[in-house]
Amino acid sequence: MSDLVLDHAAHGAAKEDMLFHVRDHHPENGTLLGFWLYLMSDCLIFAVLFIAYAVLGRHYAGGPSGAELFDLPTVALNTAFLLLSSITYGFAMIASQRKKLGTTLLWLGVTGLFGLAFLGLELTEFAHLIHEGAGPQRSAFLTSFFALVGTHGLHVTFGAIWLVTLMFQLNRHGLTEANTRRLMCLSMFWHFLDVIWIGVFTFVYLMGVLP
Repeated sequence: MSDLVLDHAAHGAAKEDMLFHVRDHHPENGTLLGFWLYLMSDCLIFAVLFIAYAVLGRHYAGGPSGAELFDLPTVALNTAFLLLSSITYGFAMIASQRKKLGTTLLWLGVTGLFGLAFLGLELTEFAHLIHEGAGPQRSAFLTSFFALVGTHGLHVTFGAIWLVTLMFQLNRHGLTEANTRRLMCLSMFWHFLDVIWIGVFTFVYLMGVLP
C-alpha cells in the first residue's frame, strides 16, 4: 500500500515538474523600437519620391511650370495648419502624462481638425490643378509632384483615421499603458509627417516658383 502511495506521489511530482506558466509579457520599449523601424522604411519611400522629383521636376513637356501653378499663400496657410497640429498634439501628450483624459481628448480633437483642414486645402489644390488641365498625366513634372505630395497626403489621411480611432479607445478605456504607448507612436508618426512636409514645402513649392 505504501508503495502505491509513493508511486502516486512520484507521478504527481512529475506532473508538477511538467507544468509551466505563460505570461503575456510586453518587452520594454519593444513597440517604440518597431515603430522607429517602420518610420525608417517610410523615410526610404519618401527619399525615392524626392529623388524622382529632383530628376523630373524640370521636365514640363511644354506644359505649365511650378511658378505658373503654385499659389504660395495658400500653401503657406496649409503648412501653418500642419505645424499647428503638431503643437496641439504636443499639448495632448503633456495632458496624457498628467493623466488628464478630458484635456488629452480635447487637444487630440483640435489636432484632428487641423489635419482635416490641411487635407481639405490639399484636395482643393489638386482639384484646381486637374480642372486647369495640369493633372498627373500632363508632364513628368506633374507626375512626380502628384506622387510626392499625394503620398504625403495619404499618410496624413491614415494618421487622421488612426487619431479618431485612438480617441474612441481613450474614451472607452482611459489612459492605460497600452493607450499611452499608442499615443506615443502616433506622436512620432505625426511629427514625422511634419518634417516631411517641411521638405516638400521647401523643395517643391519654394524652389518650384524660382525661374
